[in-house]
Amino acid sequence: MCIKFSRKQHRKKTTKGMTLMTTQTAKRLQGKTALVTASSRGIGRAVALRLAADGADVAVTYQSNAAAAQEVVDAVVAAGGKAIALQADFAKKDEIENLYKEVLNAFGSLDIVVNNAGIAGNGNIADVDDETFERAVDVNFKGTFYSLRQAATHVSDGGRIINISTGYTHSTFAGTGVYTATKAAVEQLGLALAREVGGRGVTVNSVLPGLIRTDQTAPIADQYDTFAQMMPLGRIGEPEDIAGVVAFLASDDASYITGQYLAAAGGLVS
Repeated sequence: MCIKFSRKQHRKKTTKGMTLMTTQTAKRLQGKTALVTASSRGIGRAVALRLAADGADVAVTYQSNAAAAQEVVDAVVAAGGKAIALQADFAKKDEIENLYKEVLNAFGSLDIVVNNAGIAGNGNIADVDDETFERAVDVNFKGTFYSLRQAATHVSDGGRIINISTGYTHSTFAGTGVYTATKAAVEQLGLALAREVGGRGVTVNSVLPGLIRTDQTAPIADQYDTFAQMMPLGRIGEPEDIAGVVAFLASDDASYITGQYLAAAGGLVS
């Protein structure tokens, strides 16, 4: 685990070109702490950087790529923020429970949880083998359930719980059945939890990304242009598009929004 708590009073660009705001600028998440799962790359990375830019102290998690997670931490710290990197396999209940303990030990409280960890598990239903199916269920469904169970107990009053689902749950395609089913289950967990923790002012919502340019979708990069033509906005999404939606839901501006699905799919999902 790496913890760096220094601050600098100026703006600095990250390696991805994102500007992280400094303490000289009012930040709507100042004083908040956030846990973003699977945040060493892709959507999770963009979310961690955005929440940090908005003032939150961020716990970055990874399964195996410690170097990538450390790059995110270094980018946050270089811009004057606070971040830690923690390892966890989201198919393992004990590691998820320990993750929450480590975050609370480091920060003292937890205000925002973004459940981003997930794997594709793609393939036609007739062709998906047991190992692929079980791994998708373990990570996408069970892992998120274990995280939500911890969040329900440990997130502070007035906190935010945000699940990253998929637009496929509302506009599915052949070959995505297993992935879609596990994410749809997560959405239902979120709906129930919103009603269970609402009395503490905690909101629970799901973000439904469309096709996003990440290393997970890189195998179909040759089809990006084709998919872009299907989008009302005429382009596929970037990780920062999803990060902006998450940052809104994490803020006080979204305090009266709970138990909702918010599609960020360029207009393809309604």
